[in-house]
Amino acid sequence: MSQYKVYKNTITYKSVRISIISDKLLRIEYSKNKKFVDEKTLMVVNRGYRECNFRCELKDDFLYVYTNSLVLETSGEDFSPSSLSILLKNALNITQNIWRYGDKIENLGGTTRTLDEVDGECELDDGLFSTSGYAVLDDSSSNLLVDDFIKPREKGNKDIYYFGYGNNYRLGLKDYYFISGKTPMIPRYALGNWWSRYYKYTSESYLALMDKFSENNIPLSVSVIDMDWHLVDIDPRFGTGWSGYTWNKELFPNPKEFLDQLHKRGLKVSLNDHPSDGLRAFETNYAELAKSVGIDPSSAQTILFDAGDKGFLDKFQEKILTPLENDGVDFWWIDWQQGKSSKIEGLDPLVSLNLTRFEANKKNSNRALIFSRYGGPGSHRYPIGFSGDTIISWESLAFQPKFTIASTNIGYGWWSHDIGGHMRGYKDDELEIRWYQYGVFSPINRLHCSNSLFTSKEPWRYERETNRIMSDFLRLRHKLIPYLYTMNYLSYSEDMPLIRPMYYYNEDDERAYEAEGQYYFGTSMIVSPIVNKMNKNLLMGKAKVYLPKGNYYDLFSSRYYSGDRVINMFRDIETLPVLVKEGNIIVLSDEERAYRNPSEFSIRVFMGDNNQFTLYEDDGISDSYKDNDFVKTLFINDWDNREFIIKKAEGNLSLIPQKRDYKIVFVGISNSEINVLCNDKKCNHCGFYDETKMELGVILKDISVEDTICVKFSEYSHLVNRSIDDDLFALLDRAQIEIELKDVIYKRVSNKNITQAISALNSLDLDRDLFDSICEILLAS
Repeated sequence: MSQYKVYKNTITYKSVRISIISDKLLRIEYSKNKKFVDEKTLMVVNRGYRECNFRCELKDDFLYVYTNSLVLETSGEDFSPSSLSILLKNALNITQNIWRYGDKIENLGGTTRTLDEVDGECELDDGLFSTSGYAVLDDSSSNLLVDDFIKPREKGNKDIYYFGYGNNYRLGLKDYYFISGKTPMIPRYALGNWWSRYYKYTSESYLALMDKFSENNIPLSVSVIDMDWHLVDIDPRFGTGWSGYTWNKELFPNPKEFLDQLHKRGLKVSLNDHPSDGLRAFETNYAELAKSVGIDPSSAQTILFDAGDKGFLDKFQEKILTPLENDGVDFWWIDWQQGKSSKIEGLDPLVSLNLTRFEANKKNSNRALIFSRYGGPGSHRYPIGFSGDTIISWESLAFQPKFTIASTNIGYGWWSHDIGGHMRGYKDDELEIRWYQYGVFSPINRLHCSNSLFTSKEPWRYERETNRIMSDFLRLRHKLIPYLYTMNYLSYSEDMPLIRPMYYYNEDDERAYEAEGQYYFGTSMIVSPIVNKMNKNLLMGKAKVYLPKGNYYDLFSSRYYSGDRVINMFRDIETLPVLVKEGNIIVLSDEERAYRNPSEFSIRVFMGDNNQFTLYEDDGISDSYKDNDFVKTLFINDWDNREFIIKKAEGNLSLIPQKRDYKIVFVGISNSEINVLCNDKKCNHCGFYDETKMELGVILKDISVEDTICVKFSEYSHLVNRSIDDDLFALLDRAQIEIELKDVIYKRVSNKNITQAISALNSLDLDRDLFDSICEILLAS
């Protein structure tokens, strides 16, 4: 009988090697000649393991490996359903607790390479989790990472990972990051609004457009310039103008001055790059690159693009890209659409580009950034993702939240979509507003469209009310940056992306799995975008919202909801359901510059429970955060003791303004007497109360970041909610229905208890949406 060998966390038996990464995560390799892989791959860059107990046993020529969670059985031969199986002890489905090699698994989904040309839904690759409690990722074809570049791996071998985390999704994701590498922090400026359009701008027209955004008080932080920055109308003997690295001087006569002007406006710049055609002889720096790769420049021979040659890619970076970066290009939009093949078998050019361009950008700006399509598991190490050219339709909008949520299941958190849709489709102001609203509550908010004269996304190109609402939401995105940047840090430090599926925190509740388009937006908010046309009678859109246990406030209206239920929520065109659990704290700022740590904050505190929030800040652009060079400020909502506390900032205080202004709004509290203490001494402040929203406010000026602030409420302060009658009147007043019906409803429902009101509604045989919208108000709390 063959014997097995154990070395640290690995067991070798015949032609199979098992690595115990944790008691729930196994790597299983097959190699006929026993040449197992210890190098990094594109998916897995850490060969370490978690300390855990395991034992082995040989029985009837089969090896059994036992951990606390799993039992693996293998014959040590090539993988097949009879030679390899794993039992999950605490499977979610007792009839599917054993996985055999080749079994189809009902996966919860991951992501996919691109949404190019997608109009609605598309199939997703597998993620780490399934309805059975286990999933398998196949790394057999993933290239090796050796000396920071890609190397083919030996054919015929198999290399798979079994994730047996049941419904402990957060632990499974953390262990995935453990083997595949952390998601790096993205620069602070990337969290602001991006402007992008496939359009033939001139330097003059583009700067005028940026100035018009500024004049309209609409903040932007990134300018993405599509392919018309370079020469596109070229001599046919060179091919097409798809690839290009020479500025079109007719459109941009002084590129460096143009880029300088964008930087002076506080904008970072990305240029579109289609590298597939290589470099042709008409390009400005052709001779320099030709000489470096051994081509006679006088031959005018095309320098072919070679994704598999590290030397070529380095020279291309040095001779072609670096001069453009020195003139002011901050990062590249890598628009690779030419398939997955290269001269190296198994090497996807997109993956090669993502790796090498990210590393090159790291050298230039410390904290690296690229903008490119997803290249498979492990791509989270090279943010940000470009999801591709979608069709302008309600179906496309409806899929984007689901798509982004599922992507978390493969650790890919920083997706950027074409907000508003890219091409074709139809003009629909309501659709555009709902898309902008989703964009504000998505990882990256990048407005983009095709070169049609009629698809541009400037808010002022729409009707007056549409313009106002779009503009307000774009301003809101920049207000959210202190919160978003903290989530950016938590994505790195705690291995938890900004977008979190509802079932990550409500794993035993079937309703959480049915809430496909709803998600946690960081630690403090639940978002349910409205992705369908409004009810024309109510002038409101609808979202089916799952509220977990607890009590919640609507971010926009401050309406208070009890949880542990599914409810249809109705919103006019100006808002969408964004719910904040009581006790939570949202830190905002009105300052427009996305890259700057603000000197003033607007803090919203949702009363009714105890909680805290730690604001994270650093220089926004360097990798010094990895060395703990940052500042943290703790905010404490102590409802039990009727106190709100801002602790003194801790860390490298030179990174932040030394004094700050605070506007603190306490949501859902009675009009109460307050005292404000600064380091236990009375502090000057200005107070106010909003009866409509039940919000108590405090304004503090010139507070040192080294001071501790405590806001104390009267012991008689208590929670209050919006008036049901006022909300009911507003709903009926807006509704496009018969006046007499409005009168009947209002008389039967207002000033009644809930049971009487709903009974009265039932007797009226109302339209279902009208009935549900009234019940939302009646049953809110």
